[in-house]
Amino acid sequence: MAIEVVVPRLGWSMEEGAFGEWLKRDGEWVEQGQALFVLEGEKSAQDIESFDAGILRIPPGAPGPGDTVKVGQVLAYLCAKDETPPFGTDAKPQAQAKADSPRKVETAAVVIEAKEKSVQHSTGAKASPRARRRAAELGIDWTSLNGTGRKGRVRERDVVAAAKSQTVSAAAQSDNDSQITRPTLAVSRLRKTIASRMMSGAHDTAPVTLTIRCDATNLVGLRTQFRAGGRDPNGVVPDYNDLIVKLTAAALERHPLLTARWSEREIVFAAQLDLAVAVDTEAGLLAPVIRDVGGLSLRDLSKEMRRLVKLARDGDLSEGDLQGGVFTITNLGMFGIDAFTPIINLPQVAILGVGAIVREPVVIDDQVVLRDRLTLSLTIDHRVVDGAPAARFLAELRQAIEQPGPWLVQ
Repeated sequence: MAIEVVVPRLGWSMEEGAFGEWLKRDGEWVEQGQALFVLEGEKSAQDIESFDAGILRIPPGAPGPGDTVKVGQVLAYLCAKDETPPFGTDAKPQAQAKADSPRKVETAAVVIEAKEKSVQHSTGAKASPRARRRAAELGIDWTSLNGTGRKGRVRERDVVAAAKSQTVSAAAQSDNDSQITRPTLAVSRLRKTIASRMMSGAHDTAPVTLTIRCDATNLVGLRTQFRAGGRDPNGVVPDYNDLIVKLTAAALERHPLLTARWSEREIVFAAQLDLAVAVDTEAGLLAPVIRDVGGLSLRDLSKEMRRLVKLARDGDLSEGDLQGGVFTITNLGMFGIDAFTPIINLPQVAILGVGAIVREPVVIDDQVVLRDRLTLSLTIDHRVVDGAPAARFLAELRQAIEQPGPWLVQ
């Protein structure tokens, strides 16, 4: 009896996604555990593995790349040898038809695959499924790009970079041609999701932002000591973001209300400190979650941070990597931003913005001295957190940043 191939649920809130592409051809034998197709959720694309073995039979009218599919929707079937697929077609699988009648006109799917193989053979170029889809959206010839992946594989970031380069060139040309058509950038599913979440964070909460200035001189000194002490066997040296995430977790342990979430009937407190950290990627802003930050050593936190950042920038995060955070930290200091108004990442009730560390003259004991200064911006949902407890949390976090040693060994 044929086995249904259905759309799985990638995350607890997922009800639908976008079909990416088949990784196996109609009529091809599929082993249990082999990647069968690509499914795009709200923030990531995943290769979906087959739970069973059989011959893949894709019915006419099956979803194509970019089509919206719902959780539980039947996409295709896995059949036994010589089994008739349940959609009642007499057509032979593409793979079998090609073997039986090599002189017959090939199907569109086989022609496309043959062309792609021909292109790869002649150019030596290969591209990931995400890169090919993005290239089609942006009108970029990916076969002409130099890939940054393994063995020169073209990745999505390479396509986006090429599109940006073309946009700059087009803008420069417009100075000489007033009739030029302005270039456009397709709005991706991720960009739409980010826009929707930002609108919800701004309009479905009662946001209030507080700022506080910190003396970061000792934090800078500690970071310098880590660098001077050399890397650990895994080549990891904690950076400022690692230190701030760890210190924030220590302060949050004393202020659990900042990690709660709002519901109409009750305020639900977090079971552990799973903190989301914003990462800037070419595909958009992502916030992978570091689990149980309070239970991690600083070195382990640094390793986990680098692992998640790499996955985010390579486009390999899973839906699970992006869910379950109870508090978000976003750092714009590397761009020279001092203070800003971060938007709450629902269903969380608070988000911390970290600004640049700037060396400034300050007065200490009637003496003007140079100190490293840092601004923190905390946005809270006033439905859950009032100004006073938010201010107390910021005051303790400032203490942790100004005297980091004792807080890191608690």
